[in-house]
Amino acid sequence: MFWLPLLLVAWIATGLSCARLCLTAYRTARHDTASGNHRELTLYEAAFLSGGPARVTDLTLVSMARTRRLLLAHTGWATVVDPVGGDDMERSVLGAIGPGGQSPIAPVRRATAGTDAMRALADRLVTAGLALPEGTWSGVAGAVRQVRAAAVAVVALGTVALLMPAQGPQGGVPVGPWFALALALNVGCLAVARFEIHPYPRRASPAGRLLLGALPARGGCELTAVAVRGTRALADPRLRAAFAHRDMAHRGH
Repeated sequence: MFWLPLLLVAWIATGLSCARLCLTAYRTARHDTASGNHRELTLYEAAFLSGGPARVTDLTLVSMARTRRLLLAHTGWATVVDPVGGDDMERSVLGAIGPGGQSPIAPVRRATAGTDAMRALADRLVTAGLALPEGTWSGVAGAVRQVRAAAVAVVALGTVALLMPAQGPQGGVPVGPWFALALALNVGCLAVARFEIHPYPRRASPAGRLLLGALPARGGCELTAVAVRGTRALADPRLRAAFAHRDMAHRGH
């Protein structure tokens, strides 16, 4: 019965990882409150729930470019035309561009993400029950990784148990099905997590996802489409080129 310690380790790893994933998913679901279900999202809020601070910055840049207060070159640079911001987010973007009035888009995104205006937006959405607190999604992702590791460990331990000398049925109890059951539990948890969690924005709570789903991302205003789907929704090829250049530069680093 030398395979029993291996089976015990496999089931302990399975139990701990699956329990962590279930507990983390439960805590995430608790942030779904009814308070946010009776309001409409602003464009900034929709952008934050869909893509975080970077999406909010992109939306602000596009909005200012559309009103000729900012020029976005196809090379990925932003140039200020009107240095007066219409709201806190626009003022944050202008401050991130700097006193020279010109900057690549990538540093502007990074600088704007840490501004007071962005933190206030995030706090407001969390308080309303529309966004998950900072770190919640990383906890879910970590739990998913742990379940995957447990599944790999079960396969490895089961293989070792089956390859050990004289590891046929012991007392009428076959070895393989016990490891297969642990593996099935891990795979089932991963399948449920992918179905329930993976398709949704990482920052939006269940209530926030409901409000995002009500936005006319494909048939409405272009700024709404940018807020929900990102800069790939832009119809202007020059603006798309500006953000595409930004994305390639970011990947290059």
